Amino acid sequence: MAWFAHLYTALGAGTALAATLATIDGEFRQAFLWLAVAVFLDSTDGVLARALHVKERLPWFSGETLDNLVDYLTYVFVPVLIMLRAGMFPPALAPWLATAVLVASGYGFSRADAKIAAGDYFFTGFPSYWNILAVYLYAWALTPAANAAIVAVLVVLVFVPIRYVYPSRTRTWQPATLVLGAIWAVLTALVIWRLPAVDGPWLALSLVFPIYYVALSLWLTWRDRQMSSGLSR
Repeated sequence: MAWFAHLYTALGAGTALAATLATIDGEFRQAFLWLAVAVFLDSTDGVLARALHVKERLPWFSGETLDNLVDYLTYVFVPVLIMLRAGMFPPALAPWLATAVLVASGYGFSRADAKIAAGDYFFTGFPSYWNILAVYLYAWALTPAANAAIVAVLVVLVFVPIRYVYPSRTRTWQPATLVLGAIWAVLTALVIWRLPAVDGPWLALSLVFPIYYVALSLWLTWRDRQMSSGLSR
């Protein structure tokens, strides 16, 4: 049964392939739907792995490495491909921005402290939510210059040691995070399902959770630094 948990994680690679093929065909809505399936798998595979005690039963196999491989495909590579194929960047900057995202995220995934478990669980630096950003940029239909500026800022934030909430594991305000996150998932799925139509309040309402997420992450980073500063005196 422990192998089932790893197979469940590995299915995300299949969704990455399906999303890639849809992107090549210009079917961006379909690509986003496959990435939404990937997010669901990623959000639930950890719970399954812990329930099946995979670390105890298969100590020689790294589920975390497998998870990182799949996440890099679904959270980074495919979203970057979508942004390129959808013409979201100025043509002259497009390959450079895409490469910057891939390199920065590779750095982020490779950090030993990418996921902090001391005291509470956090991601260090912007946690490569490029799949989510791609949905919003596609739906907002901003200018290529505006998209490029947003992506450039987030690339820099990969290297800034802000602690970002790990939605399923950060204990501070976890009930609120889980409830708001579930509502956001439903709203975002609805936004994707209705593409290319973006009328109605759904897109705006879906921003409540990202705003909450960023605000909580910044507050926790500030709080922890204040506590560390106080202890060092």
